[in-house]
Amino acid sequence: MSRARSAARLAAVQALYQQEMEGTALPVLLHEFHHHRLGQTIEDETYAEAEVDFFNDVVKGVDARRDEIDALIGTNLAEGWTLDRLDRPLRQILRAGSYELLARADIPTGSVISEYLDVAHAFYDRKEKSFVNGVLDAIAKAARG
Repeated sequence: MSRARSAARLAAVQALYQQEMEGTALPVLLHEFHHHRLGQTIEDETYAEAEVDFFNDVVKGVDARRDEIDALIGTNLAEGWTLDRLDRPLRQILRAGSYELLARADIPTGSVISEYLDVAHAFYDRKEKSFVNGVLDAIAKAARG
């Protein structure tokens, strides 16, 4: 996978997190990321150039299919766990990964899971990466057979 697509996935998770935290309207959120985040330098950190169309697809896709995606994630969590109980960034990683598994048949299952394990690594240690791997693997089996 290209670095631009990997950067788009990380940015999509960040955008979805911001949307959940602040309730930012989708057009405003996309505009902010297009003009002020993707490929920009913020506080001496340069953000990688992201594949903008792919970023848009993931963010818009999760937003449009949130109920379906959340139900799918919920059915693949351990007994007694709910989506609300998950850490917010973890929730967005699972949503974005689930969207790709549902809607982007052009991307191999292993690539989707591997890429979101990399995103999880940016936020978490090994335990959460194993969790993401397990949930996305179960969702892949449900969504792709």
